[in-house]
Amino acid sequence: MTYVIYVIHQSFVFVVITILLNPLVFPNNLRKMTSPNNKYIQVAGSTEGITSSDKVVQDILNTFTDLRHYSREIENELKSTEDESIKVYMKESENIASLHNQISACDQILERMENMLLDFQNDLGSISSEILTLQKKSISMSQELTNRQAIRGQLSQFIDDIKVPETLIMGIMDFNVTDKEFLTQLQILNHKISFIKEQSFKDTKSCLDVKDILEKLRIKAMTKIRTYLLEQISKFRKPMTNYQIPQNNLLKNKGHYEFLLSNERNIAEEIANEYIDTMSRIYYSYFKSYDSRIMKLQYEENITGDDLMGIEDTATRGIFNKSLKHKTTVFSIGNRGDVLAQQLEAPIIVPHAETKNRFPFEALFRSVQYALVDNACREYLFISEYFMVKNQAALDLFYKIMEKTLTLLQKNLKTYISSCYDSIAIFLCFHLVLRYKIMCHKRCVPALDTHWDILEGILLPRFEFVVQLNIKSIRDCDVTKFNLELGPHYIARRYAEFSAALVSISENFPNEIVSKLLAELQEEVEMFILRMAGAFTDRKDQLIFLINNYDMILNIIMERTRDNSKEAEIFKSRLAARSGEYAEQILFPHFGEMIQYVKECEHYFENSKLKELKALEPKSVDIVQSFTNNWKKSLEDLNREVLISFPNLVTGSSLLQLALTQLVQYYHRFHKLLTPTVRSQLVNIHLIMVEMKKYKTSF
Repeated sequence: MTYVIYVIHQSFVFVVITILLNPLVFPNNLRKMTSPNNKYIQVAGSTEGITSSDKVVQDILNTFTDLRHYSREIENELKSTEDESIKVYMKESENIASLHNQISACDQILERMENMLLDFQNDLGSISSEILTLQKKSISMSQELTNRQAIRGQLSQFIDDIKVPETLIMGIMDFNVTDKEFLTQLQILNHKISFIKEQSFKDTKSCLDVKDILEKLRIKAMTKIRTYLLEQISKFRKPMTNYQIPQNNLLKNKGHYEFLLSNERNIAEEIANEYIDTMSRIYYSYFKSYDSRIMKLQYEENITGDDLMGIEDTATRGIFNKSLKHKTTVFSIGNRGDVLAQQLEAPIIVPHAETKNRFPFEALFRSVQYALVDNACREYLFISEYFMVKNQAALDLFYKIMEKTLTLLQKNLKTYISSCYDSIAIFLCFHLVLRYKIMCHKRCVPALDTHWDILEGILLPRFEFVVQLNIKSIRDCDVTKFNLELGPHYIARRYAEFSAALVSISENFPNEIVSKLLAELQEEVEMFILRMAGAFTDRKDQLIFLINNYDMILNIIMERTRDNSKEAEIFKSRLAARSGEYAEQILFPHFGEMIQYVKECEHYFENSKLKELKALEPKSVDIVQSFTNNWKKSLEDLNREVLISFPNLVTGSSLLQLALTQLVQYYHRFHKLLTPTVRSQLVNIHLIMVEMKKYKTSF
């Protein structure tokens, strides 16, 4: 009985404590019981609680209180606390019962929600399985649809390719070959024939149903096309026909030849051979006639082997007097270089319209070659497009058409050049070849490269041969046969004109052979000028002759070419060297004593020969007196002498100024060598400078 009461008591205490600790039910009691002032409550594991209990026990022991009495007090307090708890429990019983009912209701609601969610879960599982089933069916149906569409597309395309519609039959049979409808149906027919051939290799039975009718249409189309093409090619043979018109007509209907090439190569080859034979004859006949007629417009007086640079002027003057009003001299280019500039792409010369005019050979050569360039480029582009060939096949077809014509032109040039001594004409023709070769490349036509190479092989060796003849003529000429004149020699002028012409022509197209020939020619001309100068006994006359020739050559070269050309630089240095020496020569007759005195004194001073230097002092007085009396007249004589000696006033003026500059330098050096007494007798340098300004020209 006691045990049962104890158990009930303990259970009741547990419930009461639970309720008291529930902040929702008894918040005030919980705060009271858990307050720090309650010394009987401690938290498990709290060091502070343990410390407080130990302190209580220690206080009890220190006061010597009876533990049994203390225990009874504790039990009384517990009992009173228990009674109070029961009262509180009884007081809050309705709230507890309400809370219990609410908890029960929540449990029922949660149970119903659980059941609903379980039902939803089952339903979703079933829907997921249905979706998977539908997805599999959809994939299967999509694949079936794709397969059927693929089969349908191929089958539909096959039917379209193999069927022969009525429009195709009418287009081939009834329309003219130049009609647009015929060309359209011809392309369709060509496609169907190719398709049938392809399917025949696969043993497609349905091809047999349309094979016969397609074959008949093919034969009909080829017959009509062959007749039309032969008629068009025959139009080329008519006299005075502009063959560009039938060529353009063929290009507009180039599908005709493409059809023949795809379906009957024998007929295609027949058409090609007929065209090749026709055009080959046309071009040969045209250029043979044109070349023979245009050569009749050349100057009647041709340059011969006697018209060389080193031949005396008297030997050739009678030959060229009649033709000078029609052409320039043998060695000057004049306006002949226009064939490489503004006349390069000018219209060709029409022989019957120019019967009263005459032309140099290079102008006739330009006209023939430009006509060839124009026709050959157009022909190459035509056959490449119409006959559908390119690279080597196009070149082979082109040579079949143009070979006879090219051979004729090469033979005619070789025949003429073999007896031609006009080196400028040959050189201009050579550069025409170079420029027309570049022009063909710009037009994307390599077909004439071999022709240009052959022409270069004809022209350049002949040019080298003729120039060597001129070099030899200068080397072999006898200077004693020429008149001794101080002015520029006509052989030097010939060289200057010729060299300037070659340099100006080949500026943008340098050639090693040409450069070598020019260097060799220049060397021989310089040697000739030196030999001619040696014929003069007086050194001053020699220098005048050299300066006049060097100056003339330099002026012509700089006028026609760049200022910094190799030839110009060489003759600049030659002219500068001779000019300095000449200035010394013309000063010496007038101021020789002063110049000699300056040189001797400076020599003695440099070698520390003071005695000899002292011995020359008396001589300086006579030199100063002579200079003072004669310097103005000497300047006048210098000016007169220079102007007479040099026909080029600019050159004469520059030489005079160079001589006067050297005179001033000698005068300054002379002034430094004099004693103060003698120096005071000298003419003031400013007076001399003022007098010299009178001889300074404005040109």
